[in-house]
Amino acid sequence: MTERSLIRRSPLQLAVADAGKRLIPILLHPVRLVPLAFLAVIILGACILMLPISRTGETDDIFTTAMFTAVSSVCVTGLVTVDTATFWTPFGHAVIMGLIQVGGFGIMSLATLLALFVRKTIGLRGQLVAQSETHTLNFGDVKSVLFRVLGIMAFFEAATALVLTVRFWIAYDDDLGTAIWHGIFHAVSAFNNAGFALYSDNLIGFAEDPWIIVPICAAIVAGGLGFPVIIQLLRNPFKMKDWTIHLRLTVFGSLLLLTVGIGLFAFFEWNRPETLGPLSFGGKLLGSLAGGVFPRTAGFNSIDYGAATPETLMITNILMFIGGGSAGTAGGIKITTFLVLGFAIWNEVRGREQVTIAHRSVSSSTQRQALTVALLGVGAVIMGTLLLLMSTDYSLEKVLFETISAFGTVGLSTGITYHLPPTAEWVLMALMFTGRIGSVTVASAIALSSRPRLFNLPEERPIIG
Repeated sequence: MTERSLIRRSPLQLAVADAGKRLIPILLHPVRLVPLAFLAVIILGACILMLPISRTGETDDIFTTAMFTAVSSVCVTGLVTVDTATFWTPFGHAVIMGLIQVGGFGIMSLATLLALFVRKTIGLRGQLVAQSETHTLNFGDVKSVLFRVLGIMAFFEAATALVLTVRFWIAYDDDLGTAIWHGIFHAVSAFNNAGFALYSDNLIGFAEDPWIIVPICAAIVAGGLGFPVIIQLLRNPFKMKDWTIHLRLTVFGSLLLLTVGIGLFAFFEWNRPETLGPLSFGGKLLGSLAGGVFPRTAGFNSIDYGAATPETLMITNILMFIGGGSAGTAGGIKITTFLVLGFAIWNEVRGREQVTIAHRSVSSSTQRQALTVALLGVGAVIMGTLLLLMSTDYSLEKVLFETISAFGTVGLSTGITYHLPPTAEWVLMALMFTGRIGSVTVASAIALSSRPRLFNLPEERPIIG
């Protein structure tokens, strides 16, 4: 017997070893691995942003500032506590753009893609993890979907960057290098629905420039549709009879919300001197377009939302909470969730047992999932709003706007983010993280043990309503 085999471990060492053996498989579960991977990248990004090479100034709490920026970047939100244009150096801007790109593509999707390049194959666990982020329906599609997602992102970002670069170079007297850099940064930020800008007033200075606003809006809408929708549209763009329920809900729902958002924004802000009033007719049209598109979780702003009417803020709250398409770069509870619940209510009112959409029935499990996502989202917003009210002196209107913006990973603000105490900043970070990863994923990650029930309990019907 060797000397090492004679050494006996204490009960505490045995307990720790046993706990480790039990915990590692739990943490490596695909659903729980995604939040951990996002958290790891956030911490790494914050550490890099804390370096002197990343920033030009100092704050009282550089750790919280770096963490907030890293969370906002990886969660593709756009809320900031410092001026992005002046506080961070060009190296810091590059780090932020990298975090946005990684967060938008999906950390585990990116890791899986890298594994494909290196090893030419991925295991079952890797496919499960990638599937949980891309919402791929079967294992056989994982590899092809990842490469298609990468190609889609590259195409839209390159096309947007090209238009923006030419405009910055020709119209704003930027040298070619600066124009290229600004074009790439804002293209990445737009397609990934991040809302970060390299200008202190965001896009207010370009409010009447269609060559800036329109390409950015187009990239936002494309990224917000979701990769499955884009892939299906590329396959059957005009054969509507072959469209899936998900495709129909996302496309027509997005068109409806965009139309309503643009129309109501124009109605409430058209002649107000604080927002659209001073602009030309064309500028007002562009401002209305931006007002309907940006709340769909993008976070850019071409007006001062601190000066918007309460009606505009309420409409924006609704758009931010609903968000965009699933498996894309948008946040919110997702438009399919909202519409599935809407159809469920409509069919219940009409006395139908089945929920039908476009001559297809929606399973009860899908309805329960939609209800769970929506209620968890409502709960997160209520809790976040309450915590912000307890830690600040701002009105409910402004706090609610900030909370929904964080949960929906939008990034719009009435201007209070800069002045929040550290406690409130951490609340917003938690909301951004929950909104990006998904309420259900976070809840599943917290529930470390789940066992199927092998029996059914007696059924009883409580009084509803």
